[in-house]
Amino acid sequence: MLNIASILIGLITLAAGLIAFVPLLGWLNWLVIPIGIVGAAVGALSTSNAGRNLNLVLIVIFTLRLMLGGGII
Repeated sequence: MLNIASILIGLITLAAGLIAFVPLLGWLNWLVIPIGIVGAAVGALSTSNAGRNLNLVLIVIFTLRLMLGGGII
């Protein structure tokens, strides 16, 4: 059950993160990354690894996007 919750959190993170890829909306990554961390924590509590891995990949991608944008853009 926790894996399904983690995957749902990951999908919400992905949807918000795709919006953050639009120029001048990069600041949204500051909200997306903590949501992904919560999803990874929930996924770590489950027996399956799919939700945790999804959230970890999203955290890495959106952190790189945040670094490339200088933290704001």
